[in-house]
Amino acid sequence: MSIFEIPAAALLGQLLLGVINGSFYALLSVGLALIFGMLRVINFAHGAQYMLGAFTGWLLLQYAGLGFWWGLLLAPLMVAVGAAFLERTMLARIYQDDHVSGLLLTLGIGLVIEGLVRFQFGNAVRPYPVPELLSGVFELGFMIVPRYRGFVVVAALALCTGVWLLVEKTRVGADLRAATENPTLVQIFGINVPRMMTLTYAVGAGLAAIAGVIAAPIYQVSPLMGQDLLIVVFAIVVIGGIGSILGSMVTSVALGVVEALTKIVYPEASAMVVFIVMALVILFKPNGLFGSDT
Repeated sequence: MSIFEIPAAALLGQLLLGVINGSFYALLSVGLALIFGMLRVINFAHGAQYMLGAFTGWLLLQYAGLGFWWGLLLAPLMVAVGAAFLERTMLARIYQDDHVSGLLLTLGIGLVIEGLVRFQFGNAVRPYPVPELLSGVFELGFMIVPRYRGFVVVAALALCTGVWLLVEKTRVGADLRAATENPTLVQIFGINVPRMMTLTYAVGAGLAAIAGVIAAPIYQVSPLMGQDLLIVVFAIVVIGGIGSILGSMVTSVALGVVEALTKIVYPEASAMVVFIVMALVILFKPNGLFGSDT
């Protein structure tokens, strides 16, 4: 089927679905890009931290009676605190090693987290209710948009933009970038570089956890929910330019839309379109679309 033969309502629906998926991708990829760009660690525990955010929100609801909004506040904080502990006790020891060390260490951490959750709770998928404030739909005339999905798009893009502004346009971001390039010199000026590294990893993991809590009412909660998504998000980070926050944001939304439209035109290719684009980008622009060529 040609894209020009798609009914307008179906096309708009798929575009909305693509933007929603792209928003989740953006939250995850920005956290991944932040960690690699600042710490030079490929964080393969990111998918597990995304799942842990969703599961923590579900646990807060089931056992503490705390609803979505409290879960959205507390679950990322709890995951971020755990990530800070991991960074201080494990990751900080391998910053001078090559990227493979960080990849293998975080992959192992992610597998342990997933294994512990599966051991305790099994593989069953658990529903997570949409908050009452965001139930219902928006009537746009030409289409109906669920309120919660509209919230997802706005919240995700606002958070990603905030992270980009923090890193690129503030003194804190400038100090952080300087600490990445020359930590010894930055410490001479009285900046606590180890603390900045810990906070960076905690923020990146917290973004993954936020994405997990937001995703829970749509995709439900499962110990395996982060596995396949991590591979897609890693491909997006490579396409946008490893370490480029802006590149991750733009690429996430664009590829979310492309993936959604492919499901109409050629459904069999929808699962691999991201990897086809990644292969082409690596072939013709190895540093990514927004990566530095220097």
